[in-house]
Amino acid sequence: MVVFYRIIALLGGLSMFLYGMRVMGDGLKASSGGAMKEALSKVTNSPALSFLLGVLVTCVIQSSTATIVLTVGLVGAGFLTFRQSIGIVLGANVGTAITAQIIRLMDLRSAEDSILYFFKADNLAPLALIIGIVLIMFSRRGSHKNMGNIACGFGILFMGLLYMSSAVAAFSDKMSGLLVSFENNYFLQFLSGVGVTAIIQSSSAVVGIIQSIASSIGVELNGIFAVIIGVNIGDCLTTYIVCHIGANTEQKRTATVHVIYNICAAALIIIALIILRTTGILSDEIWKMSLDSGGVANVHGIFRLVPAVIFLPLSGVFAAIAEKLIPDVPKEQEDIEIEQALNELDPLLVTSPVLALSQVSHLIGHMSDIALHNYDACVMQIYEYDPARDDRINQREIILDRVIDKANEYVVSISPHVVRDRDNRNQNFQIKALRCFERIGDLAVNITKAVDILRDNGLQLTEYAKTELRLAVDAIYEILDLVQKAYKENSAELARKVEPFEEVIDDLIDTLNSRHVYRMMKNICDPVTGIQYQAILQNLEHISDMCSDLAIYILQLSDPEVIGNEHDYIHELHHSGNPEYQAVYKEQYRKYFGALDELPFKEDGALKEGPEQLSFT
Repeated sequence: MVVFYRIIALLGGLSMFLYGMRVMGDGLKASSGGAMKEALSKVTNSPALSFLLGVLVTCVIQSSTATIVLTVGLVGAGFLTFRQSIGIVLGANVGTAITAQIIRLMDLRSAEDSILYFFKADNLAPLALIIGIVLIMFSRRGSHKNMGNIACGFGILFMGLLYMSSAVAAFSDKMSGLLVSFENNYFLQFLSGVGVTAIIQSSSAVVGIIQSIASSIGVELNGIFAVIIGVNIGDCLTTYIVCHIGANTEQKRTATVHVIYNICAAALIIIALIILRTTGILSDEIWKMSLDSGGVANVHGIFRLVPAVIFLPLSGVFAAIAEKLIPDVPKEQEDIEIEQALNELDPLLVTSPVLALSQVSHLIGHMSDIALHNYDACVMQIYEYDPARDDRINQREIILDRVIDKANEYVVSISPHVVRDRDNRNQNFQIKALRCFERIGDLAVNITKAVDILRDNGLQLTEYAKTELRLAVDAIYEILDLVQKAYKENSAELARKVEPFEEVIDDLIDTLNSRHVYRMMKNICDPVTGIQYQAILQNLEHISDMCSDLAIYILQLSDPEVIGNEHDYIHELHHSGNPEYQAVYKEQYRKYFGALDELPFKEDGALKEGPEQLSFT
């Protein structure tokens, strides 16, 4: 039974570890991260600097596993590309050797007096959790709450690591003997190093055990060299397995490079030792030399450092191998189109604002398609839920975030070359349009989250709510289609039809809210479900608001007098009795409120005979 409980504890630690990765990754994705992305890109675009970053981070937190997991998380959040992460991975393998050097310099008591002791995982984890929960509970700023989520995810991740380590700590004594039991069998030495590290899940801890044995009874180089090679392999295998769970293609490649590198490093060391022994450079005296704690630390350090320095220039080769082993998943057509549009943002064109802005306009057109596709997918989740569709919705959201970052950066880079007022207006318009379509995508995701909350609580909207909601949903379909056409055709005529339509949608959503409150008061609809229903309506209303904003921005291109006077312009439209405005408003009002009056409901809210769902587009 003891073994059973140890296994449960181990799996519990693994669960905490994976959940921490998810929380931290979600926090990173939710944060704007502009400064962090810029800083990381400057460092990681240089293999040497990214290598030093990996060494430094691992030296501080004293865990190559944690460093690589953090790197995989940054890749998943879009802060790093797969190829940028390779240098950090190689550096992490070197940084972990520092812990062995620290062990040789100080015993555990003096270690507590060292500043490095502050950065031990069992100190960092609770500190990160404290900081995270304070930010989440006591800060009102969204950016601070995102930082709190990142800190909590970081803390939970480390707590999971510690819990897994404690679950197997009872076996440490038995593992110690296993590590030095095969003095004359190099293959079994290697397997013992792999096996013990896979169980204990820390190469630093296993090397520390060997150092303890060396300090007490001494070990020979020929008795532990294969063990240390096995330790390096065992360390990367466990990290590989953990990082593969729930990971995307880029994250899996990063974890795979870690394995490929360590296998190549092991092969290099073995070949070098064979050559040195054959040529007599590595004499019997050195080969059978007794090592103390410092000697073990030095051997471990050499085995880590030398291959990293040799293979760092070959990081592109490791990347190519990983890409062969883990090919790209088949891409959706919209993904291919958006990638092509992103690639068309040629830095050489920034000196020609007309051409550069034309490329951005083309990109925003594809961005609008993705935002509208995500809205359509979110609506389908309300009426025909599919778990796989949630994944695609999240993928589109990541694409939209990436597009707005790249496009904003490109549009701003054009600024020094803009001299004409027309180009300046177009540049400002594109920045606003990017934000509108990105926000529409965010609001669509919010709708999915409301649906997920309902499903997680075993609840669903009533047929009354679904039927009425279909009216608002279809109205949003129509206004999105209208404003997208206005954008793609640069049509002021179509843009002028958006504002009166948006007013009808506001009135419609107010009415639907009132009717739903009435149903809740009559106990026809559940109040908890009603909260999510109203959240969906609110997000639909905000989407129509974004359409209104975008239409105003389109009108500014042809009428500069609107710029800076948006509120006065809208107020004038609402109260001037403009015939065109009134005609569109009355047309849409009759369409949607007429359909509302014809819904198959009795006065008390019960369904009459008739269709359960209606569509009006």
